[in-house]
Amino acid sequence: MAAVLREFSVDGVAYTETWPDAGSAPYACGIVLMPWPNRVAGAAWTWQGTPQQLAITEPEHHNAIHGLLRDIPYQVREVAEDAVTLEASIYPQHGWPFTLDTAVRYALTDAGLTVTHQVSNVGAGEAVFGCGAHPYLRIGEVPVQDLTVTVRARSMFVTDDAMIPVEKRSLPADLAALPNGIALSGIDLDTGFTDLEPVGGRYRSELAAPDGRTLTLWADLDFPYTVVFTPHDFPNDTSRGPAGVHQAIAIEPMTCPTNALGSGDGLIHLKPGETWSASWGLTPGGDGC
Repeated sequence: MAAVLREFSVDGVAYTETWPDAGSAPYACGIVLMPWPNRVAGAAWTWQGTPQQLAITEPEHHNAIHGLLRDIPYQVREVAEDAVTLEASIYPQHGWPFTLDTAVRYALTDAGLTVTHQVSNVGAGEAVFGCGAHPYLRIGEVPVQDLTVTVRARSMFVTDDAMIPVEKRSLPADLAALPNGIALSGIDLDTGFTDLEPVGGRYRSELAAPDGRTLTLWADLDFPYTVVFTPHDFPNDTSRGPAGVHQAIAIEPMTCPTNALGSGDGLIHLKPGETWSASWGLTPGGDGC
């Protein structure tokens, strides 16, 4: 399957959702979204005047979703004491005319976890793509509904019945406090946000627990879009406890918005031989006191 952030924990405290070893990642948990994040409307787009038809991988909405590497095995490029680098190539296929070499490096640092994506155009012509990640976050055993989430966004996308953006607008009244933190209790989101405000040269979103512990998801300025998804039926990790479901929260850094192949918004252009790289990461904080 795809490159996956399987688990990130510090001193026994889990900061990402997990699942049993024998299972597949539920709700695309932790996967790399390449060469586009989120959805392509009707799985159709156009490149230099030529219509492209991707496979429909979200039948309920008739879209292509989360790229071409979701079910592709990665190869191990390098393993170090504090890092692992995985790689996978994307070749021309129906609906996709480019050849890209991709890699993702997961590295532990004194601050937490750094995830670095790299994409090289090894084809003969110009290529476009988008990149994203799909981490589901937590702070130990604190129920998600007891957490506060902060996303420093000024705008959000309104979507149609197929979850495709039709309008960008200012945050509505019930989300107006999101840049300063809102309680997740009663919140139901599958929403894209943009016009993010950087802090210290990076975009930063936070989760905060009632006991003072925090988790920051930071991202380079290459990731000016964020999706927040709060499913209420995320399956429990039965290797850690009883079966059942719970509310979860994904905060997804993305280089482009939903349907970027269709709209062209935020796509990264690479000439033959060019390489792009950018990082995001997770930083735990607070002492729990």
